[in-house]
Amino acid sequence: MKGSLRERSPGHWAIILDSRDAQGKRKRVWHSFAGTKREAQVRCAQLVAEAQGGAAVDPSRVTLAEFLDRFERDWIALHASARTAERYRDALAHARRHLGEQQLQKLRPADLAAFYAALSRSGLAARSIGLVHRVLHRALGQAKTWGVIRDNVAEVVKPPRAPDQEKQILQPDRARELLDALRDHPLYMLAALALATGARRNELLALRWQDVDLDAGRLRIETALEQTRAHGIRIKAPKTRKGRRTISLPAAAVAALRAHWRAQQEQRLALGIGKSPADSPVLATFDGKPQSPGAITKAWSRAMVEIGMPDAGLHSLRHTHVSMLLASGMDILTISRRIGHASVKVTLDTYGHLIHGTDDRAAHIMDAAFGSKMVAESGKKPDLLR
Repeated sequence: MKGSLRERSPGHWAIILDSRDAQGKRKRVWHSFAGTKREAQVRCAQLVAEAQGGAAVDPSRVTLAEFLDRFERDWIALHASARTAERYRDALAHARRHLGEQQLQKLRPADLAAFYAALSRSGLAARSIGLVHRVLHRALGQAKTWGVIRDNVAEVVKPPRAPDQEKQILQPDRARELLDALRDHPLYMLAALALATGARRNELLALRWQDVDLDAGRLRIETALEQTRAHGIRIKAPKTRKGRRTISLPAAAVAALRAHWRAQQEQRLALGIGKSPADSPVLATFDGKPQSPGAITKAWSRAMVEIGMPDAGLHSLRHTHVSMLLASGMDILTISRRIGHASVKVTLDTYGHLIHGTDDRAAHIMDAAFGSKMVAESGKKPDLLR
């Protein structure tokens, strides 16, 4: 195997790999490259090494399914959590079925448009098609980064638009009604903590007693649960890098946690398994193990039907927490940090429509600054522009 360069135009090169097969027949493979001559020489050496090591694949013959295998192995496995990886693979399964045999370099925007239309006709929801599009866009973006394709065709194709869906928020009296209805229910402590902290379901299910300081009235979010088909239930880092955070608790939540602690210890002693260790989940099963996120969601739906509030989703408690803080006038940065968003932009994009009254305040500020001057000058005859 030998490699050589041919300059096509200034800064643009043809890299030619020259070899012979087992029968002695000559084979030449051409690659395009843009850059300096030195960079082209380095790339040429890399291609020769890959070919000699058996790693080289003719990119013009790679099918979408073959590339998605590589994307799952070399990108998803390294950059996505187990749960996210599972969602990505489920989304890409649609692409494999419809477009898997298509050669990657021959994939066109019209192919994706037809693909999304076929998914829509099959009854797949617009939000699910949107997820397929986002994952495929990322996969093709990596193909472009890795030099397998020149253009990411997903950049110019849009999936069906999903209907706008407002965040589900409970009014304060409705939230109090929910807590009252769950007072003696096993889900009461989860509901109380969700409303008091705005934490996510999987963060609360992973909360350990060692993360709670009842005397200081604070809890620390350090971990979250994750449930996948492949691995079952396991502990991972919070959803975002900013997810590790300390949350101050209202006095009522502290009192509820103290009562929950006492009840939990009484139950454990009755079962003969002793006092809860520090790393035991606050919202544990009867034998001290973490609860299943999927089972909790199903139990919540059943409980809401039983108490006559079927529209109150578990995640609505997080939205309710944020909406009440916004209504109180708390600044968006503090709220963003409290609920563990990756950035203030995420918080604004999610809850910005709930911020009211700031435009009236702007008018009052301008009135205080310039109002007297405007009134003093209002009696003068205006000079017309000529």
